[in-house]
Amino acid sequence: MEYAHIMPEDIFKNPEVKVYVEAGNSCLGALGFTEHGRPHAKRCSNYARNILESLDYDTRTCELAAIAGYLHDIGNTVNRVDHAHSGAIMAFTLLTRMNMPPEEIAIICSAIGHHDEKTAFPVNAVSAALILSDKSDVRRSRVRKNAIIATDIHDRVNYAVVNASLKIDKEQKLCLFNITIDTDICPVMEYFEIFLDRMVLCRKAADLLGLTFELIINDTRLL
Repeated sequence: MEYAHIMPEDIFKNPEVKVYVEAGNSCLGALGFTEHGRPHAKRCSNYARNILESLDYDTRTCELAAIAGYLHDIGNTVNRVDHAHSGAIMAFTLLTRMNMPPEEIAIICSAIGHHDEKTAFPVNAVSAALILSDKSDVRRSRVRKNAIIATDIHDRVNYAVVNASLKIDKEQKLCLFNITIDTDICPVMEYFEIFLDRMVLCRKAADLLGLTFELIINDTRLL
């Protein structure tokens, strides 16, 4: 059987994917979550691909990471609970219909199904790259306009982030997540209160890629 060579651009412009990404983001907006729409999807796609490219992974693996990064949150269309698992099933259906090879679908679905910190584990390189790209997307622009910063810790922490960058140092075998937080908006401890599990997961993801994960907040190394 001849399969199709699906590129990330095919996913970005796919109208069905667009609906699922926007619907999931709308559902999370109703629930009071930060932005999980196309900006987040595209950032995760770019970061996941860049991480593997910087470690000299082959071109196709990097492309699969870009696809997984863009699709990873479509399960929010179903429900926030177990959205990673729902999203993996939705991606399986979508990519099968697009005639992608089963071996590639398996990699993408594994990555999507293992990206939520409640049930996640870096099971392959694409999965590890997705975890790092997803958990490092912390920024003020993800806070919705109707958010109440004073009462919601997730909005407050994202709003307090002045700058965040994830860098791979191939020579030193380091994955550096550097964040600057405005402590007049929220203390550093609040970041750890909601993101500690995510940072531990990032450390596991970096380890699978042969890297040491370091978290630096306001010029202080904390992990």
